[in-house]
Amino acid sequence: MIFPPKRGEVIGARTKEPWAIMGRFASTVALYEELRPPYPAEFFRAVAERLKLSRKHALIDLGTGPGLLALGFAPYVGRIVGVDPEPGMIAAAREAAARAGREFTLIEGRAEDLGPDIGSFDLVTIGRALHWMERSALGALFARLVAPQGVVVVCSSVSAPDDRNPWLGDYDAARRAWSEESLWLDSRRGDRAHRDLASTLEGTGFHASERIRVETTHDVSIGDLARRVLTFSSSSPAALGDKVEAMLADVGRRLLPFGRDGVVTEAIVSIAQIVRR
Repeated sequence: MIFPPKRGEVIGARTKEPWAIMGRFASTVALYEELRPPYPAEFFRAVAERLKLSRKHALIDLGTGPGLLALGFAPYVGRIVGVDPEPGMIAAAREAAARAGREFTLIEGRAEDLGPDIGSFDLVTIGRALHWMERSALGALFARLVAPQGVVVVCSSVSAPDDRNPWLGDYDAARRAWSEESLWLDSRRGDRAHRDLASTLEGTGFHASERIRVETTHDVSIGDLARRVLTFSSSSPAALGDKVEAMLADVGRRLLPFGRDGVVTEAIVSIAQIVRR
């Protein structure tokens, strides 16, 4: 059982072994919340309405990072808990909760290592973290965390891969050129995990149900798009080292023809895939 937390409360790490990817995102913490494609308010509202969320519902966000999903859903549920193995992300989530005036219980550690004392939740959310989790552990993890009538919601928010973002092909080419190859392949694995969720869930006792899709646009500066490259593990400041400035200059040059006064319009697709027993 989790008791009502103090604002910004952090529960100590419960993992016995270091997470295989722990530290990959340490150097992205300061950039992640600001620069990743945002989840718009319309997305959280649409999911909340479809699932009929209310203050009686509890949410746990796995791989919470700076708390983007948990805090986005916070107005629609009664209690939020976040889990992440990266201490810097836990600190960022704590600060974001304080700015938002939200109570947020934070657990430093792997989701797979959560014990039965964590209790069950009406809503288990996962963003761009599903592919980092042990696939063989998902069935037991979901069985432990998801309340009898609860659901898992696998979320993503990405640049629309079509002609609404004519700069995206050049941008992805630049990302790959500056990425560490093995980590770039990990990021592609993440895309596949979301696209082929049915395969990821095979043998877990859970299945992909309906999908909620919200499309929005916003203006973003070319400089911020270039800096977004630094938020991926494959091209983080830690991975690039002294090549950061060269990468920023290169990406900026590639994007310049697509901008207007240094700004491009980005079409964003935000998706929530509902997973049920």
